[in-house]
Amino acid sequence: MKIRFGYELVFDCPKPTPMILSLHVHSSRVKDLVVPDLMVADPPIPIDDYYDIYGNHCSRIIAPKGPLHLSTDAVIEDTGLSTPVNHEAQQIAVEKLPDKTLLFLLGSRYCETDSLVDFAWQRFSNNVTGWSRVQAICDYVHQHIEFGYHHARNTRTAWEVFQEKKGVCRDYAHLAIALCRCMNIPARYCTGYLGDMGLPPPYEEMDFAAWIEVYLDDRWYLFDPRNNAPRIGHILIACGRDAADVAISTAFGSNTLTRFKVHTDEVREAAPVR
Repeated sequence: MKIRFGYELVFDCPKPTPMILSLHVHSSRVKDLVVPDLMVADPPIPIDDYYDIYGNHCSRIIAPKGPLHLSTDAVIEDTGLSTPVNHEAQQIAVEKLPDKTLLFLLGSRYCETDSLVDFAWQRFSNNVTGWSRVQAICDYVHQHIEFGYHHARNTRTAWEVFQEKKGVCRDYAHLAIALCRCMNIPARYCTGYLGDMGLPPPYEEMDFAAWIEVYLDDRWYLFDPRNNAPRIGHILIACGRDAADVAISTAFGSNTLTRFKVHTDEVREAAPVR
């Protein structure tokens, strides 16, 4: 299937302001693009691109004084299949984990493993490991948190989510990541597009989504503690230790986001004319 996706963002800055943007499809999905996700700026400005240490495609700009409109409208080829499930995937002993995964065992800005480790081992230290342990963590997080956009707070950490029992998708991800790391399972934060394909209406206003990936056997597997069910059409933008590594925009000066709109829809193929 083909998925059309994109965004419209308007920043208003009181003076020229340097920014880092993480808005491009992740390097691992570039090969699937049918229409590239080119960033369009109005007024036109120079855009310098680079790849960070996680393979995220980032952009550097200097936003001019006044409003700056950024947008893209792209199409990607997707399998149309639900999130892969592998109940046989096994946890790897820490001493046998690849070096590249070890960073995702450590505590980070929004995932304080030291505050949650005692609870994690009390709750998830039975003989079930691997896929089943991660799923048990996602089940717990999904049931523990009350979802609501009015609960959003960009400073909330995993420990605070655990205590407050409310949040948005990034909070589900942070708590699940912290608990997985406490149980010696590498886990990383992912942000991207996730549409309503395969779901019945009514549909909510679209937003960027957050989910997690965990390292089992010899690969990264996707889990979504917010929805906690296989879904169609995850389009990865960026991954990192937590949300601090993958912010859609980081401004080095005062700015106001005055417009925010995201779209993600299946492209309906026209029926052949007979």
